Amino acid sequence: MSEMRLIPFKVEAVVQQVDALPNGVEMIQAPAIWEASQKGKGKVVAVIDTGCQVDHPDLQSRIIDGKNFTADYGGSSDKYDDNNGHGTHVAGTIAAMSGENGLSGVAPESNLVIVKVLNGVGSGSYESIINGIRYAIDWKGPDGERVNVISMSLGGPTDLPELHDVIKEAVNRNISVVCAAGNEGDAREDTSEYAYPGAYNEVIEVGAASFQRTLAPFSNTNNEIDLIAPGVDILSTYLKGEYAVLSGTSMAAPHVSGALALLINISERDFNRTLSEAEIYSQLIKRTIPIGCSRQAEGNGLLALGLVNQLESLFNVYTTNWKQTEVKTEKVTK
Repeated sequence: MSEMRLIPFKVEAVVQQVDALPNGVEMIQAPAIWEASQKGKGKVVAVIDTGCQVDHPDLQSRIIDGKNFTADYGGSSDKYDDNNGHGTHVAGTIAAMSGENGLSGVAPESNLVIVKVLNGVGSGSYESIINGIRYAIDWKGPDGERVNVISMSLGGPTDLPELHDVIKEAVNRNISVVCAAGNEGDAREDTSEYAYPGAYNEVIEVGAASFQRTLAPFSNTNNEIDLIAPGVDILSTYLKGEYAVLSGTSMAAPHVSGALALLINISERDFNRTLSEAEIYSQLIKRTIPIGCSRQAEGNGLLALGLVNQLESLFNVYTTNWKQTEVKTEKVTK
């Protein structure tokens, strides 16, 4: 089998210390549902990437397991530390829990299973990635926990049936699979660029938006895009206990992965049962806002987790005003 690589990304800056809520976390309105979602507590996200700095101050309490499927570190399966930086950045956007000086991810009380399938230069075999996905599907925690979300910011041009099959198996096992769309975009909405596994219908394919609510010019466009999320100048955790600002659809996808951890908790509480993958997808998509691009550029729109609460609040005001008007009308007609 040929190799798959990291979706290209750009390192904008590396900083040693931060003390702020990342703009991406704020833009998708994650804090608006933190209380209702318990910040993703109890939910498990498998990060299939280059590994993660397991002792990063903002991540070490969130990592509960992992496995290495590459030849790095002599092929030791229990050594899944990050020797690239990409995986640590993705993990931080999902679940970083800031200490005294640090930052918070989208779901800062969710748990991470780190699956290292890409080496230090960002490449890995399709076989390793398939095995990594299967590991996430079969993973079981000491208290019976299972993986709820798989996050993948990697891709390649080859549509491999074996890769597609294992992804379909994950979805059939009620696991949401989130994938970056790719960075081969040409800044045109009417052309299509495909990268796999993002282009598979079964996955949640995520394009990138800027903080100005415009589509990132590098973001792939195609008829399988589900939604867009912040992917330009994204601040998150990085190697050596530091932080970095990166750009790419690789940075957009983990915003959605973390959002799913929050929404699963809210949905289980509201419906008093476990929802299917399709039902969770519906809960995600109802929290999107179109930004004026074509469907194959933005899918259903930009992720906005507080949207449902905002609409309910607006509807309550309308209902109250309508009832007051009805009462006044009755008094006039009597």
